[in-house]
Amino acid sequence: MKYNFKKTFLIKNTKIGQDAPTFFISEIGSNFDGDIKRAKKLIKLSKQLGANAVKFQHYSASSLVSDPGFKSLGGSLSHQKKWKQSVFETYKKASLDPSWTKELAQYSKKNNIIFFTSPYSEDLVKKVDKYVPAYKIGSGDISNLNLIKKIAKLGKPIFLATGASTFFEVRQAVELIGKYNKKLVLMQCNTNYTSDNSNYKNLNLKVLETYKKKFPGVILGLSDHTYDELSTLGSIALGAKVIEKHFTDSNARKGPDHPFSLNINSWPEMIKKARLLEQSLGDGNKKIEENEKDAYVVQRRSICASRFIPKGKVLQKKDLVFLRPLPLNAFHPYEANKIIGKTVKENIDKYHIIRKNIVGK
Repeated sequence: MKYNFKKTFLIKNTKIGQDAPTFFISEIGSNFDGDIKRAKKLIKLSKQLGANAVKFQHYSASSLVSDPGFKSLGGSLSHQKKWKQSVFETYKKASLDPSWTKELAQYSKKNNIIFFTSPYSEDLVKKVDKYVPAYKIGSGDISNLNLIKKIAKLGKPIFLATGASTFFEVRQAVELIGKYNKKLVLMQCNTNYTSDNSNYKNLNLKVLETYKKKFPGVILGLSDHTYDELSTLGSIALGAKVIEKHFTDSNARKGPDHPFSLNINSWPEMIKKARLLEQSLGDGNKKIEENEKDAYVVQRRSICASRFIPKGKVLQKKDLVFLRPLPLNAFHPYEANKIIGKTVKENIDKYHIIRKNIVGK
């Protein structure tokens, strides 16, 4: 299949893509703790700390999980082992009241930060659409093709997370989106919420290189659940232009997302280092950089006289030695063959630079 995804596009007035700064999404998730005032606080903090967008999740427990299905597993798995209540009750408590959507969108606009969400049902897509300029499709819905199709057909930018999925499932989702929508950010993700350092070995950031090769032109991103900037910097170096990280004002708060979220200290530190890395990556064209020009002169060798050379002498190889520095009017060592056999127009003292204007043609 030929992919024609846009290499850049706008969300509101913010450019996303290859020639734009990294776009940072502050994933609020459930960290508002059921309180709209806390949701607003986290929106405001996200803006103050350098995020481009805030993202929420719209779901109801009954439209997301099967209570008897989870109970039939005989016990909780993964990060859910630490939950004191059932999976159903935890999601019910953590869910966002959909009636808040308009107010949160307006508050985000007031604070000059983009607001969008991951709607976890087709019905919720209808309810949030007029309030969001983009959509996130979470990793858990990468096989939910009906939902993906519905969102894709709306024509708004899509962030697709690909955690805990096979390449077949990724390609299936990407190709479906591509039929209806050319504004896609394809995000590598490791779906693990345990905040364990052992997770680093499973981040597999090089998948971004695979996506770049297999889906030419698509904008790359990272949706991540580690609580420092390491994965962010690695992803940017590999070509990611969008980073999504969970954000909280305190990791000590109770709730499923707080433990692995970045906080008011680590979030700005991540962005600071990311901006420095962006500068460091450059444009890929090898050249003498502006800050190297003086070093170029003092560290490069030029062709000098190995002994006193009188005026009129024909230069021989044994007359030459290569020494620093390299002034503007000097010869590079690799230019020695250009002057061997040429006559000098002036006396040249030992170890003095043989300048271009004193060598005959």
